[in-house]
Order: sequence, then structure tokens, then C-alpha cells
Amino acid sequence: MIVVAGEALVDLLIAPDGSVTAKLGGGPYNAARAIGRLGHPVTFLGSLSVDRFGSRLFEHLVADGVDNAATVRCDLPTTLAAAELDDLGAATYRFYIEGTSAPALDHVPTSLPTPTAVHAGTLGLVLEPMGTTIERYIRTLPDDVPVLLDPNCRPRVVADRQAYLGRIEGLYGHSHIVKLSTDDIEYLCPGADPLSYAHALAASGPLAVLVTAGGEGAWAVTEGQSTMVPGRRVRVADSVGAGDSFGAAFLAWWLDHGRTAADLADHHAVVEAVDAAQEVAAFTVQQVGAEPPRRHQLSARWQRA
Repeated sequence: MIVVAGEALVDLLIAPDGSVTAKLGGGPYNAARAIGRLGHPVTFLGSLSVDRFGSRLFEHLVADGVDNAATVRCDLPTTLAAAELDDLGAATYRFYIEGTSAPALDHVPTSLPTPTAVHAGTLGLVLEPMGTTIERYIRTLPDDVPVLLDPNCRPRVVADRQAYLGRIEGLYGHSHIVKLSTDDIEYLCPGADPLSYAHALAASGPLAVLVTAGGEGAWAVTEGQSTMVPGRRVRVADSVGAGDSFGAAFLAWWLDHGRTAADLADHHAVVEAVDAAQEVAAFTVQQVGAEPPRRHQLSARWQRA
């Protein structure tokens, strides 16, 4: 079973005309639902409120097949994110965090078995005590459990940039896969060429670095090799959840095909998984809010997995 660790919240999507739509979200929450919808065993390690928003977040996890054994409930109100959408559907976020549910994760349930893989990122690497809880959990995993790290940087939330960079760089050494957008790389290393940054990272620890570049596609980078996998041409409703679906689909595809952490050294296999993940991300951006596909809504290759 894949463990997805991080935050769950409610996105308030603000359209250019000022209209507001409430959608369930949070990068790791979206990823857990995406994996569940693809039919792969998954559990969500995070904190949910017992308020109405929290109950709805919980209900949708269950409906999408996500195991809740690692999900903690609390009395704090649900964390909110206001996502302002531009005319192209791109989102800019503001977060309402203090005294809310998402950061409250302060332990990992002792009943949680050793996972088949771990996906962690976004605010799960920033907010406390959640960030420390997740970092400690990752550092205790067996070396052969694939870890996908998705920083999904949110600069507005980072109070101490140097401490945040230190955590990310420390976790690189415990991650087999690192997923980054070009915007993430610009924040982590201003002015760096994204592909050069990815190659340097792949040579220093992680076996695979996946660099997403919106509609252009995504780079699959392993030590000494890189391939640009073109994006799909689709009509974009908004970009919310696209990267979350991409990382989730990569992991689900990888494990569905019986591949291991060591197999990440196979560049061709990484490219194949990136291409499959691109299909899932392309479906997601055609929906309003983070609404990833179910397996039957995808092409024949996903049915054979």
C-alpha cells in the first residue's frame, strides 16, 4: 500500500469574474485520491477536521478507495486555500493556516504497516508539527521503499526559507524520485537552468528526477540521461491538481508494473511511466478543481496495467 503524507484542505477557487467555488484539495490529498481512483491500494497520512469541510474531505477519501487507517481527526477548523485563477486557468494561492487542521499531524499511527511506496510533499514539508512528523517518518523507512518527494513549493507559506531549503535538501538523500516543476526549481535555486538542476540532482542521490513544464511536457531525468516527454494538447479548465495527479500516476504505474526502487535506474522505464502520468495530468486539467480520472476513463494501456 502506498502512503501519501501531507495536508488536506479546501480550495476556494476564485474565477476572474470573482465567482467562488469550493473544492476539496491539498497536494497530497489530491495525490491520494488520484491513486485511489486508479485502483491502487493507498492510505492518507494527514490530519482532517471533524467540521463539515473535514467530514467531506474524509468522505471523498473513502469514496475514492483511500484507506483511512493513517488519517487523524481533530477539533480544529479545516485549513483553507484561496486559489485565484487567471484567464488561462493558472492558479495563485493564498493560505489560511494558523489554528487549523492540516498542520496538526504530530504522530504516525503505530499500526501503519511498511508501505510499498511513499509520496510526500507540498505543505507537508512546511507546516509544523506536520513537517517534522513526515520528515522523521521518511528517514525511518527501509532503503528499498520508493519515496517520491514533491516539494510543490508555496513561497507564501514558507516563513524561514533557509530552514525549508535545508529540509528539502536533506530529504533529497532519502528520496528515490523527486518531482519538481520549473517554478519549484526557480524558487529552490533562482536562475538555475531546470534541466541542469535536474541532472545535478540525479547525480547526487535520487535515481529519477521528473521536471514538469506545464503544457510543454515533462523531463524524465536519470543519471546521465534525459528525455522530454511532450504534453497532451487539451482544453484547460484550470491547472489545480495537475502536478499532484502526475506524481500519483507515476507511482501507481510504477508499482502496477511490478517495478522496484532499483528499477528507477532504467531510463526507458522511467520515460514510459512519465508518459502514462502525462495522460492522467491531461485529464485532470480539463476538469474544474482537482478531479483526477478513474482508470476506465483512460486509454487502453491503463486498462492493461
